[in-house]
Amino acid sequence: MASSTSVVLAALFANGAIAVLKFGGYLLTGSPAMLSETYHSISDTGNQVFLLVGIKYGAQEANRSHPFGHGKAQFFYSLLVSVMLFGIAGWESARHGYDALTHGGVHRVAEDVTLLGQTFDPVYVNYAVLLGAIAFESYALWKAYQGISRQMDEYGWTTLREAFAKTSDVTTLTALTEDTIALAGAGIALFGIYLTRTTGNPMYDAASALLIGIMLMGFAIALAWQNKRLILGESLPKEDEDELREIVAGWDDVTELVDFRTVYFGAEELLVTADVAFEPDLDAETVAERITEIELALMDHDGQVQKVYIEPET
Repeated sequence: MASSTSVVLAALFANGAIAVLKFGGYLLTGSPAMLSETYHSISDTGNQVFLLVGIKYGAQEANRSHPFGHGKAQFFYSLLVSVMLFGIAGWESARHGYDALTHGGVHRVAEDVTLLGQTFDPVYVNYAVLLGAIAFESYALWKAYQGISRQMDEYGWTTLREAFAKTSDVTTLTALTEDTIALAGAGIALFGIYLTRTTGNPMYDAASALLIGIMLMGFAIALAWQNKRLILGESLPKEDEDELREIVAGWDDVTELVDFRTVYFGAEELLVTADVAFEPDLDAETVAERITEIELALMDHDGQVQKVYIEPET
């Protein structure tokens, strides 16, 4: 949990500062790409707030109304993040880029900027802001990558694609996705602004804004899908669940594994239930001992297993 919080805080401070700088660049140059990037960073800053709320709310202890705790709050708030990423950053960026393409591109607000007695073309403000954004986002991405790498090492996942499909830590996953998009968006905006500056054709700037918006909407849909599967109650991936099944089925005095189910009830928090048939001549005390042994073995095998309920079958 502490790892997820540090990842989100790093992204929050970076995006908040970058949003202000990007908006200043837009006011000076009227660049559609800079406005798209401003939408993007504002959305990302709000998203980090949502993720922090999800982490704090999800850490609350279980009570009568929420007997398994509040862990799924992280899934809900991450879903809100994907909606914001699509609706605010993605849609508005794409719309503004499209409008700029169809109405002649960039409207320049100021020809020159004077700062500390020096006069220069305001396009250099955009260059400086975007290069700074790339530096900040690279740091935030590195923090998020460290978080997902820890999980990959812990659970034996070999690729980021596998981690994306299997992780239940949607907070780190969302931060990693946001930071990747932010880094790519800043690069696209920088390239589009540079081409417009070099060629004098404002369409490059406008096209980069449209491309950023489309990219944001695509990633937002992917994030929403990942959160949907966990909110609805997804089980452990089959190959990992089979390992837990084998532990139970192969335990001393177990004759049959009648039923076995797993479900996530929070980030890296797994509930396991099993109906197990034991040797018919075992007394109640021995059955209870075997159940305790199996529960401890499952928790020891997979650190995500937090709750185990085993029902002896006759």
